[in-house]
Amino acid sequence: MSASVTVLLSLAYAVPLTAGLMSLPSPDAPIGEPWFAMMEILIIISMPAMVAMMIAIHAWAAPSRKVFAAVGVVFMALTTVVTSSVHFVILTVSHRAELLGQPWLQPALSFRWLSVTYALDILAWDVFFAIAVLSAAVVFSGDRLARCVRLVLIVSGVLARTGLAGIVLDGAHVRNIGIAGYAGVFPVAALLLVIVFHRAGAAPTGALRDESRAVLV
Repeated sequence: MSASVTVLLSLAYAVPLTAGLMSLPSPDAPIGEPWFAMMEILIIISMPAMVAMMIAIHAWAAPSRKVFAAVGVVFMALTTVVTSSVHFVILTVSHRAELLGQPWLQPALSFRWLSVTYALDILAWDVFFAIAVLSAAVVFSGDRLARCVRLVLIVSGVLARTGLAGIVLDGAHVRNIGIAGYAGVFPVAALLLVIVFHRAGAAPTGALRDESRAVLV
């Protein structure tokens, strides 16, 4: 269920993200309204489902791999706390009329580099999220479907971590590599997990543990 909700919300998120990116006057410009507000709301709504999906992976992991799944749960929870806080503050505070024109607003609450909120969101997605999915990837091995899940999670985590190069190179367009990792590739992993969970759920009760072990050991 959590994987299915993650896929659906990811598809919904792709709509304003695509529209916002296509509307940019330059690669370094921030995504404007109303697309950015829609993305903020969808991120906040999506995060609990992503944490639940990581918990499901932990529940299914073989005993020898549960520690890696647990790391995935912890760091996805950290991603949730940081990015939800960032986007809730931006959504409710930064657009208030009485704050517009304040000299501290840009470096504190604007969603562009350099700002505190943007740096925190980079920490959430390019660091915490990358650790979460790369840890979860260790859980999967065995048949072709499990190996596909593992590969897609690795690609998602590597791309998300690569987004950190945007800080070093001071280029927002480089950060978009990280966005491809969590907004583009990660939903594919969630879709594959829907298939994995459905197969195990359809198995006879006595065979459920054996089948999950075959996939996840």
